[in-house]
Amino acid sequence: MAVMNPNPISLAVVVVLAGLGVLAILGGYTPAGAVLIAFAVVVLAALKMAQQWEQAIVLRAGRFLAVRGPGLFAIIPILDRVTAVIDTRVRTTQFVAERTLTRDTVPVDVDAIIFWTVVDAKRAALEVVSYADAMAWAAQTSLREMIGANDLAMLLSNRKAMDEELRVAIHAKTTNWGIDVKSVEIRDVRIPVALQDAMSRQAQAERERQARVILGAAEAEIAHRFAEAAQTYADNPVALHLRGMNMLYESVKERGTTIIVPSSAVDSMNLGGIAGLTALAQGRKGAAPDERPEPPPGPWSQPAPPAG
Repeated sequence: MAVMNPNPISLAVVVVLAGLGVLAILGGYTPAGAVLIAFAVVVLAALKMAQQWEQAIVLRAGRFLAVRGPGLFAIIPILDRVTAVIDTRVRTTQFVAERTLTRDTVPVDVDAIIFWTVVDAKRAALEVVSYADAMAWAAQTSLREMIGANDLAMLLSNRKAMDEELRVAIHAKTTNWGIDVKSVEIRDVRIPVALQDAMSRQAQAERERQARVILGAAEAEIAHRFAEAAQTYADNPVALHLRGMNMLYESVKERGTTIIVPSSAVDSMNLGGIAGLTALAQGRKGAAPDERPEPPPGPWSQPAPPAG
């Protein structure tokens, strides 16, 4: 609530009338000048102005008369009085709930903000002494009630639902005061440091459990694929042979590679001959030119002449 101050229009009218009255008195027209000055005082007390976002509560002889404004309006001096000027713009009020226990007995500090506006200036002025203070206290008590009725997990994970629940609870208390709650936003939920550490460890353990589950599922899928591949190779020896050759090729691409092949694999895929041929090729490739083995003698070769 605010007190209405003199406005520029009424002040300008008063100055003009008072000036004319003074001039009339100086010119010898004392009664006319006195009337003009008295009329200026009446205009100053009677002519009021409210801003676009304001509404004035007017009482006549102590009883409610009307809600005036915005703009210029007049009252009867002495008989009428502007007791309150209500701001109808959207306002914000911050409120907190400290060390409040949740339903699962966890102490939390919650910081929230509420957006509200006055929709009925008459009720806001006549039904409550200070509607702004009443709004703040109603919001704080509603926040405490909401915290006590919900678990900590709900407060942390479902903010939008908590905001709407809190808005409805506050609106139910303030609607009789002519106040409309636009929205409520919970800005922060603070919990004890020890509980934060415990929740962090719990979250880490849950992630590790999920990782192990995913790894186990991957192993099961790999085993299933291997079983399918084994069935395919069992029915197609040529495919198994080609796969063995490809494995050897991939193994000996890099120089200095040592290969250990199980005997069962050698027998099943005939890798012995393949491995021998591969080793021979590697030996020929790595041998020096003067150390290469001589070709076996044939029927067309001549014996070498004796030395010296």
